[in-house]
Amino acid sequence: VNANILWIFSLTQACLVLAHIQHLDYSTWLQATSETPLPADYSSSYRRLVGRLIYLTNTRPDIAHAVQQLSQCMSNPTNTHHQDAFRVLRYLKGTPSSGLFFAATSTPQLWAFSDLDWAGCRDSRRSITGLFVYFGSSLISWQLKKQSTISRSSSEAEYRALASTTCEPQWLTYVLQDFCVPFIQPATLYCDNQPAIQIATNLVFHEHTKHIEIDCHIVRHKVNSGLIKLLLVSSSKQLVDIFTKALSPAVFHDLCNKLGMMNIHSQLAGDS
Repeated sequence: VNANILWIFSLTQACLVLAHIQHLDYSTWLQATSETPLPADYSSSYRRLVGRLIYLTNTRPDIAHAVQQLSQCMSNPTNTHHQDAFRVLRYLKGTPSSGLFFAATSTPQLWAFSDLDWAGCRDSRRSITGLFVYFGSSLISWQLKKQSTISRSSSEAEYRALASTTCEPQWLTYVLQDFCVPFIQPATLYCDNQPAIQIATNLVFHEHTKHIEIDCHIVRHKVNSGLIKLLLVSSSKQLVDIFTKALSPAVFHDLCNKLGMMNIHSQLAGDS
C-alpha cells in the first residue's frame, strides 16, 4: 500500500454469513409493527448486534441508513427487523475490504452536503437529517439524525437540516485555524432545496419563518459573515441520498464510489 494514502476499513466478528447482497430491501420501509416480538434471548442478541453496527458506522458510512432504520426498533424488535439486520451482515461479509480513501494531496477546502427525508420516520413523522463534510476530496465527517420536532413543510425541514449542517463546517473551521492549517474559505454548503436557500439568504422571507426557532437562523448569520457559501445542487447529484433514502443497488454503489469508498483488495483481484 502506498505510504502516502491512508486506508480505513473494518471487520466485524458477527459477519459470518457467506452471501453478498444489497443490505436492505429498498422497496420496503422499517417501522414499528404489530408483529409478534422476538423472544427475550433473540431481542438481546438483536440489540447487541445493532449496537455493534452503530459502532461500525464510524468507518463504514455506507451502512448508516440501514443501521439508523434498525436502531429505531431496539425496544420491540420483531422477526422482520432481525432478518434485515442479518441482511446488513451479509452485505458486510461481501465487502470486508471496503473503506474510506484519504488522498495525500487535495484542494484544502471544506465543502458539505445537506439533505433530509421529510417525515421519513413512519412512526413519529419526524424528518431525518443527513450530512457529509469533505476536506478536499476526503470525507471526514458525516451524520444521520432524526430531527427533534415535526416540520410542517419540506422547506422548513430542509432549513433545519441546513442549520445542523452549518455547525459542522463551522467547528471544523475553528479546528483548522487553531492548528494553523491553511485552507480556502468560505466553506461551500450544497443543498437541493431552493426555498431553504432563499430563506437563508433573503431577508424578505423573514415574516414567513417566524415559527422556526431562532437558533435555526444560524444559517443566515454564517452566510452573512462569510463562513459558508450556499449553493444549489440538483437532486440527482445529492450525495446524502445514501443516508436519507433506501436506494436501488446501482445508485447505492455509485454513491459509495463518490463518497471515496474503495476496495483495498481491488489490485489483488486485478481490478484497475
